Amino acid sequence: MANPSLLILPGDGIGPEVMAEVRKIIDWFGAKRGLSFDVSEDLVGGCAYDAHGTPLSDATMAHAQEADAVLLGAVGGPQYDNLDFSVKPERGLLRLRKEMDLYANLRPAQCFDALADFSSLKREVVAGLDIMIVRELTSGIYFGEPRGIFEEGNERVGINTQRYTESEIERVARSAFELARRRGNRVCSMEKANVMESGVLWREVVQKVHDTEYPDVELSHMYADAGAMQLCRWPKQFDVIVTDNLFGDLLSDVASMLTGSLGMLPSASLGLPDEKTGKRYSLYEPVHGSAPDISGKGVANPIAMIASFGMCLRYSFGMVSEADMLDKAISAALASGAPPSSDTSAPASGASSVPPSVMNWGRSSGLGASSAQPSARPAPTINPAHMTRRNPDDALTDSNVARHRSHAPPARARGRRDGSWLAARVRASSG
Repeated sequence: MANPSLLILPGDGIGPEVMAEVRKIIDWFGAKRGLSFDVSEDLVGGCAYDAHGTPLSDATMAHAQEADAVLLGAVGGPQYDNLDFSVKPERGLLRLRKEMDLYANLRPAQCFDALADFSSLKREVVAGLDIMIVRELTSGIYFGEPRGIFEEGNERVGINTQRYTESEIERVARSAFELARRRGNRVCSMEKANVMESGVLWREVVQKVHDTEYPDVELSHMYADAGAMQLCRWPKQFDVIVTDNLFGDLLSDVASMLTGSLGMLPSASLGLPDEKTGKRYSLYEPVHGSAPDISGKGVANPIAMIASFGMCLRYSFGMVSEADMLDKAISAALASGAPPSSDTSAPASGASSVPPSVMNWGRSSGLGASSAQPSARPAPTINPAHMTRRNPDDALTDSNVARHRSHAPPARARGRRDGSWLAARVRASSG
């Protein structure tokens, strides 16, 4: 049986640094668990522009479509800010998402116990937080036409178009409902149906999919601005949130800071399985940016990149026990005193050496040479890093919040989170 194929796209800034730590973990799985991957590497973003004059070459695009999964580091940097919009580094990432039809972006926001005090909210508000934001990724205002900057009379006008079809909304809604069935069985759909026709359609279609296919799942609707406020007020009222491309971009950044650090969270972008082969395009990347201010200093925290590889093991390769092992090792590393990123604490000095630390501290979770806990733990060596080039956009709220009732923290049903159910469900629904 052929080994799973994995295309690595380190990208720009700290991307190559954090990806190098994932390569060590891949090697560890091969040496200690007999798991082999056919790993190849290519260029994306600014480094691809430097080499080829484009942020993503046709050859790399073809390579990504041939691989079983794609792992991406980060793209962008200040040296590319003045490039034409069509060749900015971020256009390479958008092309990957669009041409691979990666319509479902899974953005978990889980607050590790060790990070609860780093959140800007009180510990009791965020401790135990575990929500999933499902963001539609290949349509909406980021891709709609017409778009551009035009002359109109004696001034310029900027135009972007928010556009969604019923089928685009249906498939991402199904993904959210399927996820909810394996979690707390609750979905909150967020849009702006009060002021946007696309929001009206979104709400109608999500409700229809629920009523006809998922009546067992609890569904609620909320305006996106009110949702941003509720995420800051009592985030544990949510289980799965499904929303469009623009609102998902904003809300997932808000949710990430509830956990204590934008720089600690992974993401998965999934497409439909092929009807004949069952293969599904997928791309995994950390939520953080390229952090050019710390690039090359050896202080970048790779946990988000490592956790993204964990999602790859779970959703693309069906290696659920290995993904659980890696998640537990990350949690153990943090609990043992590994500092997170500098958006949670003051910078510390020293070089990053995460995989050995994760493996040592996680032995009791199975990510070590033996199941025994080491007699003496090494001092934490994960260094903090500013993991994003941007601040999360300020959330807006208005009087619409009065329309939504607040919830006491509900009892949570925690279930398996392997990827087989999503593949089977989407394959069935697309047939």
